[in-house]
Amino acid sequence: MTMGSLNNPRSLRGMKILFIDVDGVLTDGGMYYSEEGEVLKKFNTIDGMGIQLAREHGIIPVILTKEKSGIVQKRAEKLQVKEVFTGVDDKLKKASEVLSRYNLSFEDAAFIGDDINDIPLLQKVRISFCPADAVDEVRKTVTCICKKDGGEGVVREVVEILLNSLIKP
Repeated sequence: MTMGSLNNPRSLRGMKILFIDVDGVLTDGGMYYSEEGEVLKKFNTIDGMGIQLAREHGIIPVILTKEKSGIVQKRAEKLQVKEVFTGVDDKLKKASEVLSRYNLSFEDAAFIGDDINDIPLLQKVRISFCPADAVDEVRKTVTCICKKDGGEGVVREVVEILLNSLIKP
């Protein structure tokens, strides 16, 4: 695991918002098709608990994905994530809009992404994460490469890192 500024838990204090990509982060990136052509995605329940824990500790979860998917909306509803944006071509721009609405800055933000379209936002937030199986360009960009692969609990891993930094002196 690449730790970068994570060696100093104080560097994580004050995180108020967590941007989360979907395919390759909340899911394993696979798209499953039914015989009728319906696209299915597999989500991990421990990531759901991670999102709940973030919310309970005052960290706003925001889902950003390029994919236009009703499945993502349904999962977000179940997890009570109010900020969900699908079909987003420019994640940096959308994140900026969300931060502005909450009177926050990129210094208050973390992002978990896995592919090259995530790099502009990964470079802008105070702390950036990627799953262990992210593409090489992203792995070279982020503050922290997680132990978990996408869809295998990486969101929960990140939330625990953030929450542990809030608890430690």
